[in-house]
Amino acid sequence: MALKLDAAKWRKKRGMKRLLAALGADEGLTRYVGGAVRDDLLGLPISDIDLATRIAPDDVIVRLENARIKAVPTGIDHGTVTAVSDGQPVEITTLRRDVSTDGRRATVAFTDDWQEDAARRDFTINALSADPRSGELFDYFGGLADLEQRHIRFIGDPLQRIAEDHLRILRFFRFHARFGRGAPDAAALDACTARANDLMALSRERIADELLKLLALPDPAGTVGIMLSRGILRPVLPEIEPTSLPALKALIAAERSADIQGDPVRRLAALLPRDPPLVEGVAGRLRLSNKAKKRLACTAGEIGASPPHALAYRVGIECAVDRLLLADRPTDAAAIRHWHTPRLPIGGGTLVKRGLPEGPVVARTLRGIEDRWVEAGFPSGEEFERIVAAALGAAR
Repeated sequence: MALKLDAAKWRKKRGMKRLLAALGADEGLTRYVGGAVRDDLLGLPISDIDLATRIAPDDVIVRLENARIKAVPTGIDHGTVTAVSDGQPVEITTLRRDVSTDGRRATVAFTDDWQEDAARRDFTINALSADPRSGELFDYFGGLADLEQRHIRFIGDPLQRIAEDHLRILRFFRFHARFGRGAPDAAALDACTARANDLMALSRERIADELLKLLALPDPAGTVGIMLSRGILRPVLPEIEPTSLPALKALIAAERSADIQGDPVRRLAALLPRDPPLVEGVAGRLRLSNKAKKRLACTAGEIGASPPHALAYRVGIECAVDRLLLADRPTDAAAIRHWHTPRLPIGGGTLVKRGLPEGPVVARTLRGIEDRWVEAGFPSGEEFERIVAAALGAAR
């Protein structure tokens, strides 16, 4: 693992050189911080770059405007300004220390002490910073060693970190699933277990967002199993029992077998009982988007005896793929994933032109034609005409 960043490479990123000059990076006023530093050291692609600075928020805005860089005060009360440099947004946050916290939000004061700012972050691997000029790394809490060992560890006392922000319980497990190797940090795990009831104080939207991020990872089953064995989710999602884990493991295996991208909503469905009212209740309680609510509700339905393409026609391709994967039928799911749903080649107006009287009989006949067409595998031509003729004959 590299012991410093490639400063020249980072400066080549769009808009970065101009932004760093405006913020006095060469004078030690501004550094790269957070996830981008961590990911670069791990050889992972980086997208969003965050900067921390000793400069006060109002002065950050003045400096940006003087450099003709757009400044957006996205969270200025907490020290955050978003700079848009050559069309590239970058978050800039003034160094802070916590004055008070209640587990959901913090009151902060600004500081010029890099270590004091790093101390308020959650995990050691997230508290690294780097000098934009030299690429030199600053590690106040052993984050480099933890990163090398893929060990997720709270900074300082885990109970204190969780008291400051209860969401860190779920973040710990997500980071372990994404970056961790081996058993979770024992002190962190015990603290999360002891404080699991703190999750009840959080909005369900924040819980859902963090849980879905965890379930979106390539293979979260091992970490989810630890969470369930420790009762982490019980205060907010009692519907998810330890016995749900085999279904999640089977789903992940089916997704891989079908070469279908793992999906967090589908994986959440695997953890829940196949009970449509219960599933709808969970979706509502988590305040999922309308699209996610509909999808989660659809996963709880039955497959029935219909062929996969018939199921896809009835409930939609996405829902059919979900149901088939959850039923451990990866071959069938793969067969329909890129299927283009056909349209019934006839309408009610055509039936009237062919002698059927207007009225309810048209809709009934059309439904009958559609049912037989689907059962027959969506035929066209002469075979479809035989289906229509038989339906018209029976309706007259």
